[in-house]
Amino acid sequence: MAAPLDDMFSLCVDPGKVASCVDVRFIDNIKGKGLFARRSIKKGETIFIERPLVSAQFLWNTLYKYKACEYCLHALETAEENARRLSGIPGLSLPHPELCRVRPELHQACPQCQVMYCSSECRQAAADQYHQVLCLGSSQEDPDHPINKLKDAWRSMHYPPETSSIMLMARMVAIVKQAKDKEHWQKLFSHFCNRTANEEEEIAHKLLGEKFRGQLALLHSLFKAALYDEHLSRWFVPEGFRSLFALVGTNGQGIGTSSLSQWVHACDAFELPAQQREQLDSFIDQLYKDIEKETGDFLNCEGSGLFLLQSSCNHSCIPNAEASFPDNNFLLHLSALSDINPGEEICISYLDCCQRDRSRHSRHKILRENYLFVCSCPKCISQMDELDVTSEEEEEEEGEAEGETEGDEMEDEMTDV
Repeated sequence: MAAPLDDMFSLCVDPGKVASCVDVRFIDNIKGKGLFARRSIKKGETIFIERPLVSAQFLWNTLYKYKACEYCLHALETAEENARRLSGIPGLSLPHPELCRVRPELHQACPQCQVMYCSSECRQAAADQYHQVLCLGSSQEDPDHPINKLKDAWRSMHYPPETSSIMLMARMVAIVKQAKDKEHWQKLFSHFCNRTANEEEEIAHKLLGEKFRGQLALLHSLFKAALYDEHLSRWFVPEGFRSLFALVGTNGQGIGTSSLSQWVHACDAFELPAQQREQLDSFIDQLYKDIEKETGDFLNCEGSGLFLLQSSCNHSCIPNAEASFPDNNFLLHLSALSDINPGEEICISYLDCCQRDRSRHSRHKILRENYLFVCSCPKCISQMDELDVTSEEEEEEEGEAEGETEGDEMEDEMTDV
């Protein structure tokens, strides 16, 4: 049973205003639902801001000491601490530290397990929603605790760059276990798209690799041992667990937060005399070179979440909207990339900028492998006469990237298709 339309706007900031701006409509049995404009939307306008139904930081990300609020994923490091760790320069000082918005004095730890939150409000929200079930107390570092066994098994199967997390599923279970109205939460989770058995296997294969069947069985066993609940018995049988796994793998939207990135954006907007501007820009350019040399591409505190309204956005290779996280936490901002007319569908892209510039055949290959659909957006239709071959340059790029970036394509915008 799908969530009622009223629920679709329930996690947005100012739901009434959003409901007057957009609506969710059923399109057809292939595309399912879509998000449409109810009024004119101008380029650059924020269409809505939405918090996730559930979210979690990636498990390898945590091990790499990317410190984030356990609830909202807000970066807990100051921009200077972030820059020092990523660059490997312990004595680094950032100019204009006042532009960093991280407030360490507000941070709070769970009294039992010591996981950190950015504020007392986040600590309380986590406790009210799911943390009573998932708090490990003094067993936080115990490798034999059932939840730690589940985490370790996931890390051994799903390596960076991460695209999903078993803990997103664990929090879904914990939320229902703690909820007074369990049926309400199950209805909200049932809103996200379902897959056929074959499609679910394809998604598991993509996330876990060639040995996915055995690994899925192990994860199922550990998941059941750690979290079983009779109200959710259908999620704990093998078929139900596979469906839940595919739901998270298909609908999870990547979330990236970074106090350093936020500081850089604040610097960009800071008014300075020309010479000081040149010096600051030069400093930032050198900092990113140092970070690339020391750390590579892993710059953000990363995780994923399930967003009710955003999950209604379909893909287009020429999107008219994009999702971002400018508040340095899990709040998703959907913004217009172009003017959008009343009645027009609002689409995001599941591909990054470089992928969108590739041939129609290459784009379709990525979308089929990662999202199990064939794109019929205006750009793809206009290129229907192209040969269904990948260019030599793209073949070479794919060959070079295949060994080390399997799963990259799913990283940023895994969402409902």
